Amino acid sequence: MTEENPSISEKQIELIKKRKKEGIDIPLKEEVQGKENTTLLEDVYLVHNALPEIDFENIRLNTVFLGRNFSAPIIIDSMTGGTDEALVINKRLGQIAEKYGLAMGLGSQRAGLKSDKLVKSYAVARTVAPNAFLIANIGGAQLAEGLSIDDVKKIIKMIDADALAIHLNPLQELIQPEGEPHFKGVLQKITTLVQEIDIPVIVKEVGSGVSPEVALKLQGAGVKAINVAGSGGTSWAGIEKIRADNVNSYIKSNLGNLFWDWGIPTALCVLLASRSIEIPVIASGGLRNGLEIAKCLMLGAKMCAMAFPFLRKAAESEYELDQFTQLILAQLRGTMFLLGSPDIDSLVNTRYILKDKLASMLNSYEFRGHKN
Repeated sequence: MTEENPSISEKQIELIKKRKKEGIDIPLKEEVQGKENTTLLEDVYLVHNALPEIDFENIRLNTVFLGRNFSAPIIIDSMTGGTDEALVINKRLGQIAEKYGLAMGLGSQRAGLKSDKLVKSYAVARTVAPNAFLIANIGGAQLAEGLSIDDVKKIIKMIDADALAIHLNPLQELIQPEGEPHFKGVLQKITTLVQEIDIPVIVKEVGSGVSPEVALKLQGAGVKAINVAGSGGTSWAGIEKIRADNVNSYIKSNLGNLFWDWGIPTALCVLLASRSIEIPVIASGGLRNGLEIAKCLMLGAKMCAMAFPFLRKAAESEYELDQFTQLILAQLRGTMFLLGSPDIDSLVNTRYILKDKLASMLNSYEFRGHKN
């Protein structure tokens, strides 16, 4: 547990909880998906195999990531914490991670440093998932502004984390009414942090994507995996625009509208990153079903992460969340069956065709870099 911060008043705690609650309520109740952009996964064409020579029930989804065995290449991506609703959601998600052998990321844990009263909404995941691979989470902007190594270690201890994710969210910080768009020195802070902690560091975006140039810099900093989190799914610019509207912030609201669809489509992110770096790539950003997970694995991802679909079902009930998880696994197995892939290794070596916009964008991207 953290030590109670005497400088944090009850009013400030309530403001934190209010902001965290809005981060749950807005994507569930408002239309904040991409408007005109997509993940471009629709441009990945899979070739049907009429002679698969495998039995559906024998298809294996297990994989190895960062030295750990997983029952499927799926991460319940970072979502929430720091509020009463998050306590329920993270408990349900943790139970699913434990039951199905999946990895799980927590939402940004800075709120848990503010007060012990906010810690439980994160720690509950470890309570219900003693064996699951849990990923702690802190923002790059907070590192740049002086978050200490000791604070990071408290965040890790808060959930007995197996890995730490540092999220890069310049677009969200730009538009968030109380945002901190301060990223000067973040790369050096990441480099130092990697050397100071003894669990793997993952760097992730939150929906605008990671370019191959940035991926190479992060690989050079020593991070162990990159979650590209491309565009085409939930728009955090859209979420923060709605929050800006609620406080009558004219400039923030207009910036949110302008940059609603900003970012690199997920499919393009995965292709470019996996061809540029040696460390594992995690695909996320608008993934909605097992077919899209299979496509991302074929494009070069080692793991795939989903946030909004899990959030939506976790907010409904334990039953709906469990049913959804079973469905995702069945969809992934079904895709592999129709491709004749008995396991993940064979899936990633299966041929595919890139169509239309995605093929054009990939061919026209002038990337000056190489794998180290």
